[in-house]
Amino acid sequence: MPGEEGGPQSVEGEPVPLSALQHAVYCLRQAALIHIERAWADNRFTAQGHVLHAVADKGGSRRARGVRRVMALPLASRRLGLSGTADLVEFHPRGDGTEVPYPVEYKRGKPKLHRADEVQLCAQALCLEEMTGVGVAEGALFYAETKRRVAVPFDAALRRLTEDTARDFTALFASGITPPPTPHRKRCRACSLLELCRPDAVARPVRAWRASMVSRLADEGVS
Repeated sequence: MPGEEGGPQSVEGEPVPLSALQHAVYCLRQAALIHIERAWADNRFTAQGHVLHAVADKGGSRRARGVRRVMALPLASRRLGLSGTADLVEFHPRGDGTEVPYPVEYKRGKPKLHRADEVQLCAQALCLEEMTGVGVAEGALFYAETKRRVAVPFDAALRRLTEDTARDFTALFASGITPPPTPHRKRCRACSLLELCRPDAVARPVRAWRASMVSRLADEGVS
């Protein structure tokens, strides 16, 4: 089990949650606030996410049309030092009697321009490959707003991005250092940690200093 002796571990001995990779791609400071400082705050977006995951988190297994569907499946990767839970993993039968895992992650909203959701899903696939010894070529993201699955191929580029993100955040996780904010207007507005992060608290003094320097140079006749 994750966290037990011999299980997947970060440099500090604690496994990095799979969800941390999604947070790290979206915003590294957000990931550090949540997973290093243990800070959290809900907004309407996170509340919608809680409702969406309520059914999946109950767990359970059933079979439909020959496909075994397992909800809330624990996952771990010793190699990458990750652990977490998959919302849903479908096990599709093959002709040789084995099964191919197909992870499905539930998300609120709709498909996004960044790859944060895809990285989290790919991390689940890497865990499944390590745990089962079976290659996982594809998974899916189910978005509540569109009520549709989006197929996600686990190609070389996505695998590389996922592994790089895992290694980079594991190093940050072990350091215990929260990076400074890098304001991104659209992402910051949607973040439930906006008031805790206060990205403008850093950006504002920099802008004020720049304005004062411009004014001073103008007064001195420097253009």
